Amino acid sequence: MSQFDLCILGAGPAGYAAAMRANDFGKSVALVEAGRVGGTGLHAGALSSKTMWHLAMDYSRARKAGRGFKAGKIEVSYCSVMESVRAAVSERRNLLCHQLTHLQSAGVELVRGRGRFTSANRVLVEGDEGSREILADKFLIATGSRPRIPEGMTIDGERIVTSDHVEDWKDFPESLVIVGSGVVGCEYATIFGHYDRTKIYMIDRRDRILPFEDEDVSACVSEAFEGMGVTIHRSAKLQSLVSTEDGVRYEVECDGKLKTFDVERALISIGRVPNFEGLDLEAAGVTCDERGGIAVKGTRTVVPNIFAAGDATTDTTNLALANVAELEGRFAVETMFDENPKPVDYRSMPTIMFLSPEVASVGLGEQQARARGIAHRVVSISNRLISRNIAMRNTDGFIKLLAAPDNTILGLRVVGPQASSCIQGIALLIELGGTIDDIARCAHPHPAVTEGVQECARLLLGRSVLKPEIVDGVRLAAFSPES
Repeated sequence: MSQFDLCILGAGPAGYAAAMRANDFGKSVALVEAGRVGGTGLHAGALSSKTMWHLAMDYSRARKAGRGFKAGKIEVSYCSVMESVRAAVSERRNLLCHQLTHLQSAGVELVRGRGRFTSANRVLVEGDEGSREILADKFLIATGSRPRIPEGMTIDGERIVTSDHVEDWKDFPESLVIVGSGVVGCEYATIFGHYDRTKIYMIDRRDRILPFEDEDVSACVSEAFEGMGVTIHRSAKLQSLVSTEDGVRYEVECDGKLKTFDVERALISIGRVPNFEGLDLEAAGVTCDERGGIAVKGTRTVVPNIFAAGDATTDTTNLALANVAELEGRFAVETMFDENPKPVDYRSMPTIMFLSPEVASVGLGEQQARARGIAHRVVSISNRLISRNIAMRNTDGFIKLLAAPDNTILGLRVVGPQASSCIQGIALLIELGGTIDDIARCAHPHPAVTEGVQECARLLLGRSVLKPEIVDGVRLAAFSPES
């Protein structure tokens, strides 16, 4: 039997970050992982798919006309693209494993195998080299999530797949149906759309893609998708999807009519579910909530010495993001070792959607603010008015800023190239209770896309460089729950 201060189940973003934070406190740590270090933060997820996105964007950019030059015939191989993706993942994984190797002497041990609770302070790890019992003062469940699979559907990993299988293909599919129009589905539509080798269909059970986002964000992405030849089945109900001799056949009901399509492959992307089967939570006394995740308050479960972080939980934000998981993992360790840390501020959590165009957000959008009855003023400005976008010869998209009546910053949405570079400063201001006057008075580099955020603040304050009564591409509006 091995004794540790902390046993962490899962070496993904939450678990790995927690192990590093526990090392800061000089604690002994057992980091239990049956699969690959890094979890979906690296593999078939955050890093790998984003590498695919960057490579696809590079390919598409190289083929663009009207830029003063014209590239010759550009050859692309799916296997070669995947080799580059695997190289990127390997670089990051090797860095993480290198740290673990050097920290073993400091008491951080990577334990290979699957762990399950036998009591509230014991875990049995079973792996290729046999079984091992671990006793610990504290535990952190950080086992992540996996793709959700519709009831009755068979995933064969070749023709009907989830995001776990896309990187194993040997070539671009000639045609692909994507079931689901959330972030992951739209991300893969962007990737394959930019390579222009695949006819893409998307099945959206609602009337627009990205239904959790503002309508103008959804409309901008939809327009870009349709420009790439993507067919979106809106307000569609999937009736059947089965493998055939030549590929996949699916039937959808749209506008009361049943339509049948034949494609080479199907990607199922309807969300993710917590991944804690086999942990034997009952033996430890850990409970789940009505939404299927481990029940937590902050990161505490109902068992005093057991914590949970990342996708294994169902928190109040439902943000299945690597950066959220890392913050929660670190927060859990700081809490369990009596540091009394500042709680994770989900209001200021920045997110990026790797789409076409890129979408970045922080805080509230218009849709969320209206649904919550929060009074606000909003301004959006077209990227056609931003110097850096003009210089990039890419003016698709817009910047949108929300503020409360007292000028407190509520949220930001940026749609377009380099969108992610705009949000971190605003995230900090939201956490600090900053105002649009803070944005307006801050010196911004020129030319930079962040100048569009500054101009939005100036527009709300009535002291803009661009006058909305003269130029097109500016929208100003206000919402009051009483109106």
